[in-house]
Amino acid sequence: MSESAEALDWTGQPIVCAACPHAGQAVCAPGKSCVNDRVARRIERFFIDNWALADDCLEHPYFEVRALAGRYCSVFRLQRLANDPEPEPRASAALRLPLPRALAMIADPDRRVRVALASRLKGQPQLDMARDPDGWVRMVVARRLPPELLVVLANDVDSEVRRIVARRMILSALPAMAGDPEPMVRLEVAERLPPAQLHLLARDPDMRVRFTVAERIDVDSLDAFRDDPESVIRELVAARLASVDQEEETHEPGT
Repeated sequence: MSESAEALDWTGQPIVCAACPHAGQAVCAPGKSCVNDRVARRIERFFIDNWALADDCLEHPYFEVRALAGRYCSVFRLQRLANDPEPEPRASAALRLPLPRALAMIADPDRRVRVALASRLKGQPQLDMARDPDGWVRMVVARRLPPELLVVLANDVDSEVRRIVARRMILSALPAMAGDPEPMVRLEVAERLPPAQLHLLARDPDMRVRFTVAERIDVDSLDAFRDDPESVIRELVAARLASVDQEEETHEPGT
């Protein structure tokens, strides 16, 4: 919601400062910093200025207040949010609870909670989340797994997950992804493979992949692209070969 929105509470009613339990003890201002406002940014400003009051707001009736209080409250009070009926407060708990306790949320029914947890995990629990049923969760895992372990996601059903894998995995494992069914995944492969291995994609059916290969492959292997059906690739090859010929002429003895 916009910062310029009217100062109303989460039920759409005008905010009455005199009725607030924090009146007289908090640094706040209607429309700018208020725990009872419906605008999340205003609620967060309240906790930034009054973080010591966050513990008192973990059972607030508005889920946004509970979620934001979870960012500032004592970690010893966070456990109650792990079973909150709304996913946002549970995600706050997943981000801050000690990992042994947070791991109990690995099967939370809402992906927002599992994403929050996946952003913290390492080791075997991180590998376990590579099998999460939600692609968004697996994308977070793919961004954080050590490159040498990304092979576990190389055949993921989600092409966006595989793109991240192709972008980060160790080069020795990358050739296996040259046959991926998704062109944008193969393009990631073409942008990273060593020039000596780019022949694996020289006959790729997608012109974007072939163009990238033609840009990066060793000059000695460019003959394979002279008759490419795409004129832009043929022009690229001609320009690269002409550049090599010009360089050789420049370095000829007596010139």
